Amino acid sequence: MLGTVENRSVSPVFVGRAGEMTALTEALSRATAGEPQALLVGGEAGVGKTRLLEEFLGEACSQGAVVALGGCVEIGADGLPFAPFSTALRDLRRKLPDELAAAARGQEGELARLLPELGDAAGPEPYNEDSTARLFELTVRLLERVAADRTVVLALEDLHWADASTRHLLAYLFRTLHRGRLVVVATYRADDIHRRHPLRPLLAELDRLRTVRRIELPRFTRTEVHRQLTGILAAEPAAALVDDIFRRSDGNAFFVEELVVCQESGCASGGLSESLRDLLLVRVERLSEDAQKVARIVAEGGSTVEYGLLAAVARLPEDDLIEALRAAVNANILLAVPDGEGYRFRHSLVREAVSDDLLPGERSRLNRRFAEALEADPGLVRADERTTRLASYWYHAHDAAKALPVVLSAAVEARKRHAHAERMRLLERGLELWDDVPEEVRASLRPIDYADAYPACGCPETTPLRYLDLLAEAAVAARLCGERERALKIVKRALRLLDEDADPSGGAGGKDPQRAAWFWTERSKLMSNLGRGDGWAELATAQDLVRGLPPSAVHARVLAVAAGWGMLHAPGPESLAAAERAVEYARLVKAEAVELNARLTLGGLMVDAGDIEAGLREMHAVLELARESCVRHEAGRAYVNIPSCLEAVGRSREAVRIAEEGLRYSRECGLRDNEGWVLTNLVESRMSLGHWDEASEGAHRLHRIAYSTKPRGGAHLRRAHLAWLRGELSTAAEHLAQARDAYGKHDPMVQYLLPLAQVQLGLAAGHGRLADVRTGLADAARDGFPVGSQRYAWPLLLTAATAEAEARGLPSAEEGRAEALELIRTYAKRLATPVPVWQAHALFVGAELARAEGRDDPDRWAETVVALGPLERPYELARARHRWADALLARGGHRDRAGELVREAHMVAVHLGARPLREDLELLAARARLSLRAPVAAEPEPDDEGFGLTPREQDVLRLVAVGRTNRQIAEELFISPKTASVHVSNILGKLGVAGRGEAAALTHRLRLLPEVPA
Repeated sequence: MLGTVENRSVSPVFVGRAGEMTALTEALSRATAGEPQALLVGGEAGVGKTRLLEEFLGEACSQGAVVALGGCVEIGADGLPFAPFSTALRDLRRKLPDELAAAARGQEGELARLLPELGDAAGPEPYNEDSTARLFELTVRLLERVAADRTVVLALEDLHWADASTRHLLAYLFRTLHRGRLVVVATYRADDIHRRHPLRPLLAELDRLRTVRRIELPRFTRTEVHRQLTGILAAEPAAALVDDIFRRSDGNAFFVEELVVCQESGCASGGLSESLRDLLLVRVERLSEDAQKVARIVAEGGSTVEYGLLAAVARLPEDDLIEALRAAVNANILLAVPDGEGYRFRHSLVREAVSDDLLPGERSRLNRRFAEALEADPGLVRADERTTRLASYWYHAHDAAKALPVVLSAAVEARKRHAHAERMRLLERGLELWDDVPEEVRASLRPIDYADAYPACGCPETTPLRYLDLLAEAAVAARLCGERERALKIVKRALRLLDEDADPSGGAGGKDPQRAAWFWTERSKLMSNLGRGDGWAELATAQDLVRGLPPSAVHARVLAVAAGWGMLHAPGPESLAAAERAVEYARLVKAEAVELNARLTLGGLMVDAGDIEAGLREMHAVLELARESCVRHEAGRAYVNIPSCLEAVGRSREAVRIAEEGLRYSRECGLRDNEGWVLTNLVESRMSLGHWDEASEGAHRLHRIAYSTKPRGGAHLRRAHLAWLRGELSTAAEHLAQARDAYGKHDPMVQYLLPLAQVQLGLAAGHGRLADVRTGLADAARDGFPVGSQRYAWPLLLTAATAEAEARGLPSAEEGRAEALELIRTYAKRLATPVPVWQAHALFVGAELARAEGRDDPDRWAETVVALGPLERPYELARARHRWADALLARGGHRDRAGELVREAHMVAVHLGARPLREDLELLAARARLSLRAPVAAEPEPDDEGFGLTPREQDVLRLVAVGRTNRQIAEELFISPKTASVHVSNILGKLGVAGRGEAAALTHRLRLLPEVPA
C-alpha cells in the first residue's frame, strides 16, 4: 500500500480552482485575439500554484499555443541574473528556433546577455543608464515579434526568489507590452512576502497597472480536500480521515498530500509531530542512508543540481548513486528535470526543510565540495551559471581567500549582462570579505580584471586592486540599478576614507586627489538625481582637485561633466572653455567615449554662443562617429541635442527630419528612454511648424512610453502648452501642475523653468489675473536670461507683453503698468537675436509693448508680419496678421487689406484649432463688418452701431468700461438706476458676454468705442 501511495501522492484529478482557471483561459483567448495579457498568481507555499499553472499550460498547448517555462532560483548574492527569462527564452528557442532567430536578427549581441546561445555578448559600452533599458526594450521587442503570428505563453515561477534584474525586467515588460499574442503568467509565494521583501514594492507597482491581473489562490475547503483525497486514494475516504487531514492541513494542498502518505504508511501512529518541519522531513527520514545523503546534497546545491556535479560531490559508486536517486524519485521527494540531466525537489518546502536540518559544519563542507568539484571540472554546469554558482559555493564554504576573486569575477559577468543590481550585491559581498582575505591574495588582484567602471587614474596595470576601487564599482552599480541612496552612502564612505588617509599638508583630496575628484563627480550626479541640489558645488570641488594635475581620464571626465552641467544650467564662455579643455584632455589620454561626450557638448555650446554652423558640424560629426563606433549612448544623445539646437535657431523643419531619424535609431537600438527625449523635441518642433494635431499625438505617445520623470514632464508640458493655445485652460492647468511635479524644484534648468513660466503666464492672462502675470515674469527672470536661452525667453516676454496690451484701459491694470512695461523692455534689450526667428520675436514684443502703451502702429505690425513670413511659424504669423488688421481698422481705411489679413489669420486659427485666436478674429470681423469668406463684391461700410448698440447703449457701455456702477451711470446720464440696469442687461446680451468685466475687456480689445475716458 505504501508503494502505491508514494507513487500517487498527487491527485490525478484537478481539484477546485474553477474561477482561477477561467480567468487564465479567458486571458489566453484575449491574447489569441491580439491583446497581450499579464497575470500574477499568488498563494502560500503548497497551496497549488504549480498545479494550477501546469493545468493551464496543458490547456494552452491543446489550443495550439507555444509554452515557454522559466523559474527563479536561489543562488548567488541575490539570485542568478535573469534566470527565469533565460530559461524561458532557451525553451522558446528549442521550440521555435527559426522564428526566434528571425526575431533576434541584428540584436544577437545584446540579447546574448539573456540567452548566451545567440552568440557572444556585445562588448561593454561606457557606463550609462541606457544599457539596462536597452536590453529590456530589445527583450520586449523580441517577445512581441515571436508572438506576432502565434500565441505564446511565457510562464515564470517563484518570483519570491527573483533577482533584482528579473524584477526590473518583469516590471518593464508589464508596463510596455502593447502588442502581440502573448500571455505572461508569473507565480509567487505570498506568505514569504514580508514587509521588507524586495518583491513587495513590485507587486504594489503592478497593482496600479490596469493591464495586470492578480489572482490569489485560497486554501481548499473541506469539500475540495475530500475530492483531493478521493483522487489520491482512488477510493472514497472515510469521513474521519477527511476531517483529520483537513484539520491538520488547514486546506493546504501540499500538506494534504504529505499527511495522507504519512497516514497510509503508519507514521502518524508513531507520534508524528504537528510541526511543519517534522511533517516535511518524515518521508525523507524513511529513505535509505544513501538516499538521504543525496537529498541533503541536492538541497544545498541549489534549485537544480546537475547529475555530473551531484556525482562528484556525493562520491558514491555510480550504481549506489542511481539507486539512491531512484528511491528519492519514487518517494516523490526528487524529480528529474525535463530539459537536462539534473534533479530538483518536487516541492521547495521540502528542500528548505532538508537544508535547514543541516548542521553548520555540514553545510560549509558540502559547499566546499561543490566548489572543488566545479573548479576541477567547470563543464559540470552551464557556462552562463558557472561563475555565479562557484562564487556562492565558496562564500558559503566560509573560505574568504577563495571566495573574493570569484565573487569579483561574478560581478564582472553581471556587469556584462547589465545586471547592475546583482553586480552591486556581489561587490558588497566582496567588500565584506576584503578584511578576511590575506594580504598576498589581495595584492594579486588587479583593477584591470575587476574594476570596469572606475578608471585607474593613470596607475600602472600592475597596481593592486584597492578597497576604494571596489567602492567605486559598487557606487556606479548602485546608481545604474536605481539605488541612488545606497550609491550616495557608498560615495560618502569613500570620501571619508580618502580624508582619513589624507596628508595634512596635501590639501583637499590628500594623497589621491584624482580618486577624490572621481568620487566628487559621482556625488554631483547623485545629488542632482536625488533632487537635493543641482550638483554644482560637488563639481566645483572635483575641478579644484584636478586643477594643475597632468592630463588623465579622470581630469577629462571632470571637465566633460562640468561642461555638460554648464550647457544645461549656465551656457557661456566658462562652459565653452571647459568643453574645449575636456576634448583636448580626452584626446591626450585616448578616452574616446569622454571625447565624444565633450565634443557633443562643445557643439551645443558653440550654437548657443552664435557659432551656429560650426557647432552643428561638430555635433553631426559626433553623431557619425558614434554610430560607426556603436557608442549608442552618445549617438542617442546626439539625436536629442541636434534637433534641440536646430529648433533653437528656428530651423524646425530640419529638426523634425533629424528627430524622426533619431526615433527610428532609438527604436532599432532599444533606447526607449532616449526615444522619449527625442520625441519631446519632435513635438516641440511640430508645434512650431503648426502641425498641432501631429504634435498632440506625439505628446500622448510620449506620455505612454516615457520611462523616466523628465520625459514625462516634457509630455505634460507640451500638452499644457497645446491646451492653453487651444483655449482649454483647465486641462492646461492640470498638465502644467503635473509637469512641475515631474521636473522637481531642486534643480530648475532654464529649458524647463521658462517654458513652464510661459504657460503659467498664459493661463493667468486667460483668467484675467494680470497681477499674477507680472509676478510670474519677475520670478522667472529674476536672475536674468543666460546665453542661449533666447528660444525660451522671447516667447515668455511675448506672452507677458501681450497680456499687458490686452488689459490696456482696464482700471485694475493701470497701477504698476509703467513698471511692468519697462521691465519687459529692459529684459528684451538684454536678450540676443542671433537668427531671424528671434529677430521677428523682438519686433513682435516691441509692437505689443507699443499697443500696451496706446501707440498701436500698423507699420510695426507690417514689419513683424514681413519678418515672420518666411519662418514657417503659422500661429505667430496669424497672431501678427490679426494685430495688423486691427491696427489698420483703428486708423480708418485699408479695409480690403485688413479683410485679407483677417481671413488669412482665421483660416490658420481654424486649421490649428486655436479657439481663442479664432474667436478674437471673428469678433474683429463682426465689429468691422468684414466677411471671413473671400469677397465676391465690395463690402458695405460699417454703420456707427457696432454689435447693434444704440447711441444711448454706447454711452452706458463707455461708463461700464471704466468701472461705473448702475447708480453712478444713472447719475452721470440723468436716468434712473433701473433704466441704467436695463441698458446694461441689453448690452451684455448684444455683446454675448456674461458680466460687466467681460464687457469692459471686450470693449477695449475690439475698440467698440472710439474713445474711452480714463
